[in-house]
Amino acid sequence: MGPLKGVQIIEIVGIGPGPFAGMMLADMGADVIAVDRIGPTGPAELKVDINRRGKKSIQLDLKSTEGKDILHKLCSSADALFEGFRPGVMERLGLGPDDILKTNEKLVYGRMTGWGQTGPLADTAGHDINYISLSGALHSIGPKNSPPEAPLNLVGDYGGGGMMLAFGLVCAILEAKNSGKGQVVDVSMVEGSSALMSIFYSLMASGQWAPTRGVNLLDGGAHFYGTFETADGEYVSLGAIEPQFMQVFTEKTNLDSSWMQNHFNPAEWPKLKQELTVIFKGKTQQEWCDLLEGSDACFAPILPFWKAHKHPHNSARNSFVEIDGITQPAPTPKFSATPSAIPTPPIPKGANSHNIMKNLGYSDNDIEQLKLQKIVG
Repeated sequence: MGPLKGVQIIEIVGIGPGPFAGMMLADMGADVIAVDRIGPTGPAELKVDINRRGKKSIQLDLKSTEGKDILHKLCSSADALFEGFRPGVMERLGLGPDDILKTNEKLVYGRMTGWGQTGPLADTAGHDINYISLSGALHSIGPKNSPPEAPLNLVGDYGGGGMMLAFGLVCAILEAKNSGKGQVVDVSMVEGSSALMSIFYSLMASGQWAPTRGVNLLDGGAHFYGTFETADGEYVSLGAIEPQFMQVFTEKTNLDSSWMQNHFNPAEWPKLKQELTVIFKGKTQQEWCDLLEGSDACFAPILPFWKAHKHPHNSARNSFVEIDGITQPAPTPKFSATPSAIPTPPIPKGANSHNIMKNLGYSDNDIEQLKLQKIVG
């Protein structure tokens, strides 16, 4: 089930955003085979890794000749392969694009790194916070007169990396079905997070964005777009950008009509924000929900992610699923004609090694010998 049913993708398992891209593709019905290393992968290994849901797994020693041969056989009928290592790692294994595309010229070869495959920084280490620093995204996140604040690792790793990789792979697979030729997809988290900033380039070019952090429309500078503490120590968000929505808020909270006179006057925003801070502390989060939820005031309670599934709206849309007792986000987006199935649980490493090898034509005896040689796990 799902719009990508029949598409086969090989994931050379790495960390974080790579498995996330594989999860997105598997959620949409793609047959994703995760190629795992044999042996421990380090202290960052998770006891429960939701990004492994919906996939199959084979463990291979890709440094061995036999392991490379098995990967080539997997790629011979696949639509795409992707990896997230530093530039040159796959080439040193003899498994770079030039090597793999000899096996299957229609194959799409996805590559995701922080800096991209080329450029002065391509071979250096980094993490999400470094990539969104270079893209300009981090500079605009955080309060005025304070250092920028790390927005988890959502912007670089997952938005600019994993999602861009999944998007790029699907684009290239569609093109390959027309041309009969595969290609390399080079995903840079710097460039991906830069693309996410396009609206702010538009605001700057339109004279609607000041260089100072925390004084603008969407960075917490405006009183009508921000977060506030409530009487019970919880938090709520207000996003009443358009005057008609702020009008709803002022009417429901019995604020004086003069509030609307300075709606788009940045000079008045700090004063109005201070007043709103006091107002929001006058009620509990639930009292604010009772007053404003369901209206056009552009309001929502700020929920911990582990409680988001309990909200009536998320519940009504089946936005979360429970798999093996673990509550987690459901596949998204939703499709009317080709809905996604509930994913299978995160797959243990090597759980499908035997069946995958059988499908490639290996005998039971061959498989056992490869296991004994620690080429297959």
